[in-house]
Amino acid sequence: MARTTTAGGKTPAQMFALVFGVVYLLVGVLGFAVTGFDQFASEQGDKLIIFEVNPLHNIVHILLGAVWLGAAKNHASAKGANTFIGAAYLLVFVLGIVGVLQFLAIDKGLVPDQWLHLASGALSVYFGTAGAEGGRSPATA
Repeated sequence: MARTTTAGGKTPAQMFALVFGVVYLLVGVLGFAVTGFDQFASEQGDKLIIFEVNPLHNIVHILLGAVWLGAAKNHASAKGANTFIGAAYLLVFVLGIVGVLQFLAIDKGLVPDQWLHLASGALSVYFGTAGAEGGRSPATA
């Protein structure tokens, strides 16, 4: 199947990695404006909009954003990063529900953080697998 690219020459996998990389990097930096740098792994986080974060959680967002941005440079690395991060986020969804990630200020149960992890994980896996290439480009149809 031919890869579909955007006007900038990026595949869907690369665009997803680029967009999510920027978003997660910004969320991590903005998180520090809310939490500061103390109480590093506190179970009781501060609210960034409706999501609880703590400094360790912010660092995780910054690292994931950096990985996605670095991977967005080529198609294969974007696919790999999207698949790996997506699978990790789906695992975080399950672990968060049962309550083993409270050191990241992720409350037990189906809280807003869990829904975001599920959506991020599912989208990321999609853009690492079936949605990575895009459909047929008009030139090859």
